[in-house]
Amino acid sequence: MKYLCLVYGEESKIREVDDLHCLAFDKSVRASGHCLGSEALEPVATATTVRVRNGKATVTDGPFAETKECLAGFYLVEARDLNEAIQIASRIPPAAVGSIEVRPVRPIREAPNAHRRQPGSA
Repeated sequence: MKYLCLVYGEESKIREVDDLHCLAFDKSVRASGHCLGSEALEPVATATTVRVRNGKATVTDGPFAETKECLAGFYLVEARDLNEAIQIASRIPPAAVGSIEVRPVRPIREAPNAHRRQPGSA
């Protein structure tokens, strides 16, 4: 099963984490076959938010929401189950100064709209 590990933290704290530690973790998780993709993100000040309402797009400089913690990067991992994904996430270096949100990937290509079906329905 695929899980997205979202790396959150205060930008000042995230910057304190040595990139070399992150690159070493990245290399090890790729070598184990668990990592499907990963990237660090530029600072939140570089974000652009796009919204479409009533068919009209509006573009705003900056993040979607003002928060103390921001999204700093992600790892897309393959794991047997949530427990294994949590074990992988716990080794992501910025977890020591921020948090890692572990979320299952919804297989939209294999089962579109499956999230709308009620348990027990066909």
